[in-house]
Amino acid sequence: MRAHLARVDAVIVQAVIAGALSFSHLHDVAAAAGQDGWKAWAYPVSVDLLLVAAWRRMRQSQRAGQAAGGPRLWFLVALAASLGANVATAGLLDLDDVPAWLRVTVAGWPAVAFFGGTLLAHAPHTTERPAASPATDAATAPDGSSSDVEGPDHKIPYSADLEPAPEPSAAPATAPAPAPAPAVALPPALVDRVRALAEEHRSATGRPADPDAVRTRLGLPPSMTAAVAAHL
Repeated sequence: MRAHLARVDAVIVQAVIAGALSFSHLHDVAAAAGQDGWKAWAYPVSVDLLLVAAWRRMRQSQRAGQAAGGPRLWFLVALAASLGANVATAGLLDLDDVPAWLRVTVAGWPAVAFFGGTLLAHAPHTTERPAASPATDAATAPDGSSSDVEGPDHKIPYSADLEPAPEPSAAPATAPAPAPAPAVALPPALVDRVRALAEEHRSATGRPADPDAVRTRLGLPPSMTAAVAAHL
C-alpha cells in the first residue's frame, strides 16, 4: 500500500509541475499576442479544459465500442495549441514582436474552443452494453412466443395466451435429477477483476451487472457463471 501511494504521489507531483509550466507558457503567448489582463489567464484554462473534455469523451466512446473520431480530433486540436505555446516560448519566436499570424490564431481560439466544447457537450452519451445472454436468445420461439427459461438472474414467464399442456394419464418413471455441480472457486486475481467489471458496469448504467455478461467478457466457460455470480 505504501509503495502504491508513493507511485501515485509521484504521478500527481509530475502532473502538477507539467500543468503549471504549460499553463504559464500559454499565458505568456496570449499576453504577447495582445490579450492582456484576465484574458491572458483565461486562454490556458480554455485549452486545458478542452483537452481534458476531449480525452474523457474519447475514452467513453472507446469503452462503449463507438467511433471516437470527433473527440480525438478536438483532443489533437487542444494538444496542438498547448504544445505550440510551449515551443513558442523556447526562443523560436520573438515574444516582443509577435507575427500577425500568431495574433490572429490567438484571437480566433475562443471561437474554436467554444465550437469544440459545444460539440463534445451535445454528443450522444454512449454506455457499454452487456453481451446478450444465450438463455435470452433461446427464450423466444420462432413464432415470437415466450417460453419458461431461467437465466442467471432473470426468468421469462410463459405467454398468457398459450394453452396449458394436458396432463398425462400416467406419469412415467424418471431418473432422479443429478445434483448440481459445485461452483468452481475463482483465484483472488480473477475475483478482483470480476468485481472491477461489475463496479464499472454499475457506474456506467446504474444497474447491477449480469453474471453471464461478466463471465463472457472475461472469456470464461459457461460452467463458471455461478462462481462469477457468487462474487457480485
